[in-house]
Amino acid sequence: MIFEGLSEKLQNTLQKLKGKGKLTEKDVKEAMREVKLALLEADVNFKVVKDFINRVTDRAIGSEVMESLTPGQHVIKIVNEELTALMGSGQSKLTFASKPPTVYMMVGLQGSGKTTTCGKLAKILKKQQKNPLLVACDVYRPAAIEQLQTVGSKIDTPVFSMGDAVSPVNIAKAGIEQALRQGLDTVIIDTAGRLHIDDTLMNELLEIKSAVKPQEILLVVDAMTGQDAVNVAEQFHEKIGIDGVILTKLDGDTRGGAALSVRAVTQKPIKFVGLGEKVDEFEPFYPERMASRILGMGDMLSLIEKAQSNIDMNKAQELEKRMRTQQFTFDDFLDQLQQMKNMGSMSQILQMIPGMGGKQLKNIDVDDRELVYIEAIIQSMTKAERINPGIINGSRRKRIAIGSGTSIQQVNKLLKQFEQTRKMMKQFMDMEKGMKKGNKFKLPFPGM
Repeated sequence: MIFEGLSEKLQNTLQKLKGKGKLTEKDVKEAMREVKLALLEADVNFKVVKDFINRVTDRAIGSEVMESLTPGQHVIKIVNEELTALMGSGQSKLTFASKPPTVYMMVGLQGSGKTTTCGKLAKILKKQQKNPLLVACDVYRPAAIEQLQTVGSKIDTPVFSMGDAVSPVNIAKAGIEQALRQGLDTVIIDTAGRLHIDDTLMNELLEIKSAVKPQEILLVVDAMTGQDAVNVAEQFHEKIGIDGVILTKLDGDTRGGAALSVRAVTQKPIKFVGLGEKVDEFEPFYPERMASRILGMGDMLSLIEKAQSNIDMNKAQELEKRMRTQQFTFDDFLDQLQQMKNMGSMSQILQMIPGMGGKQLKNIDVDDRELVYIEAIIQSMTKAERINPGIINGSRRKRIAIGSGTSIQQVNKLLKQFEQTRKMMKQFMDMEKGMKKGNKFKLPFPGM
């Protein structure tokens, strides 16, 4: 879970302040000592931690906080603002060349997820009505070209390659010429990486940079490597100059050191984050939203955006009508389940809900495999059984369990939950009808 350890420790520390009616300078300094330890344990750069703590402390012991009726809330607000500033204040968007094609040069160490990220970036650009071309310039790593071609085919994006016998500089130049011929407006160059930074790698990247004059050089780093990711970013920026950072594998980074340090150390923004292996698990980086998630305040804007891009609103309206007329079936349930899966893992979705921080999520068993089992059980039902679960007797339950690779107990559990959901929906509808009849206020979420 993203920032799990750091998030829980910060929330616990700040919660203690929140419960106090009056704060002293000693209270603030003791809390900041705990915050400092939490950040260091999260592998955040020492200098970054020191500067952050000094800024928060200076603001928190000011008269505005000390004389406030809710001093604890004021301190939390300050921490939130400083965390946001640490990660870059606002979203840093990609820039585009005045004359196409716009060239993005992707750099990074081997194993950082650079090739997959090229495909994810191309998909984001396609959503912005751009026509990207992927260029395979990694001629050293076995099957690197084939991997990029596989990624390109998944997102229906052309890949330009010249095999592994041509120099990367010539491939990059030829790729841009190809884009011009085909009228493609963006070029994403997948360069080679190494296990470690060396002069040979850097010289090659400088040659490509000089030859193609990219609009932006984007460094791809593995967030799970923590402080090492920050060191890599610093060295790449010193040697070739970068315009932005893309953090991959953030879903596996329970500490958060890279996300909280890389901007402060390099003075270059985090532009995107990878939250999983799937092509869709990639999103723009919003410092203020990430700070809110870390402090357990949720991220409703990202949740709404995910819902808007993954949920079919026409289907949602049709579903509401069916719920109102008590026609909700397992087919409807399955359709909703599949749309939810497109939004990402359940733990990611829950983290975006205010109040659902690390501490609260610890008490919830979030297992995405359960959704797979539910899907399998429903798909093992006949059409008649999905419409009318009441006909599912003992022998049918046994058949469904065998067909879905689950147990009869799991089938029984789903049937029971579905019936409870139906009853709950009926109660909501009856309540709304009663309120309308009595000319009272309407439920805020009709058909929920």
